[in-house]
Amino acid sequence: MIGAKRLLVALCLTVPLFAQEALLVEGRWDGAIALPTGKLDVQIDLERDGAAWKGDITIPAQGARDLPLEAISVDGAKVSFQIAGIPGTPTFNGTLVDERIVGDFTQGGQTFPFTLTRTAAQDPAAPLADLDAFLSGTLKPWDVPGLAVAVIADGKVVYAKGFGQRNIDKNLPMTADTLLPIGSITKSFTTLALGMLVSEGTIEWDKPVRTYMPAFLAADDQLTAGLTVRDLVTHRSGLPRHDLVWYNNQDLTRAQIVGRLAYLPASEGLRARFQYNNLMFLTAGHLIEDATGNSWEDVIRERVFTPLGMTRSNFWDSASAKDANHARGYREDHGKILEMPFREVGNMGPAGSINSSVNEMANYALLQLGEGKFKGQQLIEPTGIKEMHTPHSVISALPDDPELSPASYGLGWFIDGYRGHLRVSHGGNIDGFAALLTLFPNDGVAVVALSNANGTGLPDIATNHIADRMLKLDSKDWNGEALGKRALARKVEEDAEKKKTTTRKNGTKLSHVIADYAGEYEHPGYGVLTIEKLAGDKLQATYNHIVTPLEHWHYDTFNGAKNEADPTFEDMKYNFRTDVAGNVFGVEASFEPRVDPVLFRKRADARLTDPKYLAPFLGDYELGPIKATLSLRGTKLVLAVANQPPYELEPDIDGWFNLKGLSGFRARLTGDTIEVSQPNGLFTATRKK
Repeated sequence: MIGAKRLLVALCLTVPLFAQEALLVEGRWDGAIALPTGKLDVQIDLERDGAAWKGDITIPAQGARDLPLEAISVDGAKVSFQIAGIPGTPTFNGTLVDERIVGDFTQGGQTFPFTLTRTAAQDPAAPLADLDAFLSGTLKPWDVPGLAVAVIADGKVVYAKGFGQRNIDKNLPMTADTLLPIGSITKSFTTLALGMLVSEGTIEWDKPVRTYMPAFLAADDQLTAGLTVRDLVTHRSGLPRHDLVWYNNQDLTRAQIVGRLAYLPASEGLRARFQYNNLMFLTAGHLIEDATGNSWEDVIRERVFTPLGMTRSNFWDSASAKDANHARGYREDHGKILEMPFREVGNMGPAGSINSSVNEMANYALLQLGEGKFKGQQLIEPTGIKEMHTPHSVISALPDDPELSPASYGLGWFIDGYRGHLRVSHGGNIDGFAALLTLFPNDGVAVVALSNANGTGLPDIATNHIADRMLKLDSKDWNGEALGKRALARKVEEDAEKKKTTTRKNGTKLSHVIADYAGEYEHPGYGVLTIEKLAGDKLQATYNHIVTPLEHWHYDTFNGAKNEADPTFEDMKYNFRTDVAGNVFGVEASFEPRVDPVLFRKRADARLTDPKYLAPFLGDYELGPIKATLSLRGTKLVLAVANQPPYELEPDIDGWFNLKGLSGFRARLTGDTIEVSQPNGLFTATRKK
């Protein structure tokens, strides 16, 4: 009987030499091609699959990751393979020498030497050892109740955990499965859906929006005709944010919001400057609905959520609230952490309504890093993903850190350089929550960071710290630096707040009695602003269901006072305007700082367009020898005077009517008479007996 040790030696001796060499070729190889311009780093993976071979190559400097290899041959110590699908038949021919493969690389008739060295297999999660302690230690200094983080590397999730609390009152823990709003990260989902439609030929990036939405109107003809689909998702439309049009307003449909764009002024020319704009992404989502015949939510659910296994991700806070594992949102106010109510995004969904967990968002990150492929299914062409990650709009600002490059915007993504590495990212901030998804496409690394604190910078700090570990960069105290800057910024804000009343003109009075300022004021783009008179000569403003008490500031200007429940309009100035007739006809407010103040005009008494109310006044009138007739055309009064064209009467805010087309001419109905005021006097016409 042969002993166990002798049997093992015997078996080894029976393995052919070429098979032993093949075993030595399997694995990961790092090295470089020696080009005249310098070394071109490459990373190659080779794997034996039965009798066949498979492999891939990554070329970081060219943004090429996991390109497939073909014609792989291992013959004794001779090793050769080609890069599939690349012109010029790029081929490696080398010889296995110890732990190296040395040889020549040829492409298009040119030859260059290369050297590859075996790289020991490493645990991709190894750089994240003791990360838990760092992340858990950041919560208190940043006043953040909870944080969830996922890290992706080498095509898989290598880390996913939650820290702190998702619900303070109930002391519920944050986990990797907790649902939180991702805010504007949603924009990349909208561009992904558009990219799919582009790949299918349904739409084109550079066709005008009116090609697919013929009724589309902007504030000027050039923008209406020239705005393209690409312009919608690159923040270069020329429009500033105009966010208060939609904020906290779920009464409007998406079509109605798009219709209001015709009344919202631009602050720049088309494609002149990067200006972040949520309304353009809403329009892009509405375009998807028109192009597919399905809601934006159904398109994202069918084309993205379902194939990525994002089964709990949703589009409404009300849906998240029904899930047992969802986070509540919070804000910090002078050292106190206060809960914030959910603010439904609903009709603005394509710009920022998705709720998800870091576990499910990790699948989305894998799709982005995998050039549109997830678990073998190609959801969009690789060129489609690359186009989204390609700069389109320059952001005219320089970073304050020399290790960060100037930023640009792609299709739903911010793009910059992070300490020498390409970074593609998007943040998301919505009431009570802050989120960040960051991709390092050339490195195959991604980080998802979701928190339940309003406007916090912690997701950025956590991401930078993790990136330094994963990319093997020198450690940098991003956390300490950011906390120091935050403390300084708070001090500046506190000092400025103490001085805010210095711009107030003291000792001034109102020009009208307080009741004259009350009424409904309307702007065709922004809608209705209601000013109510309360007891004790107090006023309050209501806009998009947000109520704000008003305090007299100076002259005919009021200031938005504190509202603990919703501080949106705190310190907003409302300037009331008077016309030549002495009426308070409008109120101005800087709802969009990049354009002139928005002028809301007071609505006329609704009875002045009510046919039932107006019916008793209709008929024939006489003014000496002059005869006139008052009739109704729809809901509009028409005054016909002998030997003159008929005049449409437009209701005014004080009960009078303006004669359309005649400046300074007004009319008033008083029982059996019509009083006509004109520059040379007041004339009274009496009903004909």
